[in-house]
Amino acid sequence: MEKRANKYYLTLSLKEYANGATTPAKELGIEFDNHDEIFGIIEKIKDKNIFENPHEATQFAIGLKLFSEIKLRHRKNPLFDELNDVFPVFMKKLKSL
Repeated sequence: MEKRANKYYLTLSLKEYANGATTPAKELGIEFDNHDEIFGIIEKIKDKNIFENPHEATQFAIGLKLFSEIKLRHRKNPLFDELNDVFPVFMKKLKSL
């Protein structure tokens, strides 16, 4: 029996290049599944006040959930070998804050 997952659609838009140019605009949309309710996690991270800027808390939460879901699905991939021991420690630390 397959676990149920929340389904998301994320849009990433490049609004302005570092050199100030605004064209050509780029946009990417991706669909993905995640076992967590990411909006709730964003709020929890913001509430922890880990970062002064709430936008950074949102960036961190989204990046962490995208990364950790892929890491979880591919935990036997040698790419993640070094993270398999330390990532759970990191997550426990984050949750305990």
